[in-house]
Amino acid sequence: MTSATADVATHDEGHAHPTDKMFVKTAVALAVITAVEVAWSYLPWGEGFAAQAAEIGGLLAMMAVKFVVVASIFMHLRFDKKILSWLFYGGLILAVAVYCAALATFEFFTGSNPPYVG
Repeated sequence: MTSATADVATHDEGHAHPTDKMFVKTAVALAVITAVEVAWSYLPWGEGFAAQAAEIGGLLAMMAVKFVVVASIFMHLRFDKKILSWLFYGGLILAVAVYCAALATFEFFTGSNPPYVG
């Protein structure tokens, strides 16, 4: 019968765990990015495709950065096998693609000349 400390010690030999200081720094960085996202969404972007692309593209980029930071630091993906990282990041790419497809669908059906008038 093995003790719990022996299991933890064996697990700890594989990689160095993040310190509490690193978790606090990460939380502060995530809070700053979130504040920038909120401010970004209130900026007067104007009309047109370029303005909408800049607004939504910036928000999506900040969202992706936060996802990667949370997955790699708080979920310890940095220390796991690379296939798990690829699965998580593949899910992120799929989610962004579905979101963009949904936005495109709403744009096509709410334009000034809709294809279907009921």
